[in-house]
Amino acid sequence: MKLTQYFVLVLAVLGICPIVQAQTVKPNLSKAFIQEQLDAAANQIKVLAAETFAEKFPKTFEQGEHVFSSSSWWCSGFYPGTLLYLYEGTKEKALLEKATEALTYLEKEKNNKGTHDLGFMLFCSFGNALRLTGDTLKYIPILSTGANSLASRYSPITKTIRSWDHGSWQYPVIIDNMMNLEFLTQVSKVTGDKKCYDIAVSHAETTLKNHFRKDYSSYHVIDYDKKTGKAIGKKTHQGAFDESAWARGQGWALYGYTMMYRETKKKEFLKQAQQIAKYILSNPNLPADLVPYWDFDKDKIAKSDKMYPNRDLRDVSAAALYASALLELSQYTKGNEALDYFNKAETILRSLSKAPYLAPYGQNGGYILQHSVGALPLNSEIDVPLTYADYYYVEALVRYQRLLDGEPMIKSIAK
Repeated sequence: MKLTQYFVLVLAVLGICPIVQAQTVKPNLSKAFIQEQLDAAANQIKVLAAETFAEKFPKTFEQGEHVFSSSSWWCSGFYPGTLLYLYEGTKEKALLEKATEALTYLEKEKNNKGTHDLGFMLFCSFGNALRLTGDTLKYIPILSTGANSLASRYSPITKTIRSWDHGSWQYPVIIDNMMNLEFLTQVSKVTGDKKCYDIAVSHAETTLKNHFRKDYSSYHVIDYDKKTGKAIGKKTHQGAFDESAWARGQGWALYGYTMMYRETKKKEFLKQAQQIAKYILSNPNLPADLVPYWDFDKDKIAKSDKMYPNRDLRDVSAAALYASALLELSQYTKGNEALDYFNKAETILRSLSKAPYLAPYGQNGGYILQHSVGALPLNSEIDVPLTYADYYYVEALVRYQRLLDGEPMIKSIAK
């Protein structure tokens, strides 16, 4: 198979393979380049692994200090997930062993019904473990239990999965929650339990109706009346202001609807992903290297606003999300549109694979990427490495590697 042309084939494996159309693209990144980045990332994460104690999960590295969480934090699945992707990309068994060790302390979260983030926590970790090891007896029960814990947060009145249980909200749903739907759809197709699939579709359809503005930018938080299901508030929690387009939120939306098209074949989800991509890629505030500022509307913040002295910060975590999502979206579209998505993803990968975004070996606490922003309005995780930035960067590299090897870009947890 030539590098200048590849055809992605539809594999009918238990009916859960993505819808893909034969595309002709010209990959401009070589196998050597991709392998170099994966090898470097593997070496870097070993530095982080040496500092990570049992039962702790990396969050970030701030002011020269590691910040860890317990397994119940929403980011807990990204570290073992990144180790697993790097094992896939390098075949280093030591990475699989490190990931498996971390999973032993994460398993108990399968019973956690107090969070909407079980997709991040369990699918990015145990889902990848199942896919790479094929150990169905060990991992399918964990994933099934976790998916049902997530499904317990669904309301047939709002037709959504509740995000937070804190604050003054009645029934808050954040755009981030689109990312947890893959957990439900994939487990549903493995176990045959249609309930989880139907919940995911319902949530995606309701979010499509209520979360987006006319320009296809997304609100961060929609608050629903829990008795009527009506949207009663459209807010932000991590963006600049309620009507702004928080950069990572747009990434959650882009990735989420691209993935939901793959999972459901519903054309409205593909159209939504295309429109979100158009908003991001045509935005005049998107820098040339395609690593966005933390909020697309950061220039609308008054210069006198003391809350935002660092309003010009980039968010590498958003860029990593864009890269992975655009690679996949290029497979479901045609002609120049597909080429544009693919080429833009390549630009982001080039940008993230060098300074100032790629951390020097042994620095940055062992995190692969630097210069992400957690929540600027909350003064939380400002211009630091973030575990999920590393995860989606490595995921994008592995997806690209699969294409160069003539394999399907997206691989299912089913065998």
